[in-house]
Amino acid sequence: MIERQALSVTQVNLYIKEIMNRDDVLTDVLVKGELSNFKAHSSGHLYMSLKDENGVMRAVMFRGSASKLRFTPQNGMKVVAHGRVTVYERDGQYQLYIDDMQQEGIGDLYIAFEELKAKLSAEGLFDPAHKKPLPKYPKCVGVVTAPTGAAIRDIINVLSRRFSYSDVVLYPVLVQGENAAQSIAQAIRYFNQTKGADVLIVGRGGGSIEDLWAFNEEIVAREIYQSEIPIVSAVGHEIDFTISDFVADLRAPTPSAAAELVVPSQTELIDKFHNVYRRLYSQAARILEQGRLRLKSLSERPSIQNPMLKLEEERIYLDRLVQDMTTAADKILEQKKQGLGVAASKLDGLSPLGALTRGFSVVKAEDGGVVNSVSRVKPGDNMTVMVQDGKILATVKETEKEVENHGR
Repeated sequence: MIERQALSVTQVNLYIKEIMNRDDVLTDVLVKGELSNFKAHSSGHLYMSLKDENGVMRAVMFRGSASKLRFTPQNGMKVVAHGRVTVYERDGQYQLYIDDMQQEGIGDLYIAFEELKAKLSAEGLFDPAHKKPLPKYPKCVGVVTAPTGAAIRDIINVLSRRFSYSDVVLYPVLVQGENAAQSIAQAIRYFNQTKGADVLIVGRGGGSIEDLWAFNEEIVAREIYQSEIPIVSAVGHEIDFTISDFVADLRAPTPSAAAELVVPSQTELIDKFHNVYRRLYSQAARILEQGRLRLKSLSERPSIQNPMLKLEEERIYLDRLVQDMTTAADKILEQKKQGLGVAASKLDGLSPLGALTRGFSVVKAEDGGVVNSVSRVKPGDNMTVMVQDGKILATVKETEKEVENHGR
């Protein structure tokens, strides 16, 4: 028999909890039932059971989620609750942790809301990468809402007060009832086809979930997603969320807040303009003052007050340059003369005529060539002997060639 290690009760409970927490159905479930054993704790948490004809489930709703309820839960009330089912390991019992709850009837709408929300989310209609930025200074703000009611009055009041330079174009639509969704979608399509606005506010004032349902319709969601004009969704009050809020480029908690978001504050812009103007004026004044001081400094220079003085200084400087150039030229010329004298002496020493002064003579034949060999002349030839102080004319009487001696 194989021995197995015994698990503690806590270990088993934790194991079951881990399995349930990995289950796709139990982590995102809608449960319909009747409230019983309801208790609102002083901490703000709500404890209750959900039951039907054949079963009971314990449930808890923590304070953060409970504060968003739009009704007061009571025993016997039929509800639809959304949340996750898991094990509370201390007691070893599973229970429903509720994050949202609607009354039955309204619960049917809530189920439809969650189903459409999941579908559109899977298709990427809520993807933040698709959100378009709002223009900073819209020339025209388009409004898609009912022509009567508080919403349009609030939007116009805020826009006219906050940024009166923007035009406001209202496309009146039905905001509740059978044809409301088609009316809203048509208005969004019209603004895109005509390029009639730089930004759109789509919404209405508060109401029940049934009143706001047109903004949960798929046709409206897809028209918002396809819009090339940025759209701000402003449906109901701050606690109300619709499909339009998730698809739109920006959600505003109320229509008034939407008007605040789509335009800048002209008061703040004027203040910024004045601040920039003051800085520019101050900078310009500083530059002018620096220029004035520099001009004053330049005007006080002697060369400005007496231009001839500067001319005289430059003339003296020019004379000095001429003198320096003349001195340099004389020096170079003297160096060249000395070099020429040395070269002439060397050349004179190499000249045949120079040898005459040292007692030598130069003998030339009749053809003018120098006689440097006895074979150059023959007896009877005339010769010219050049000495230091003149020429001697002579005739060759006889030649005698010197015999070379070769040592052995």
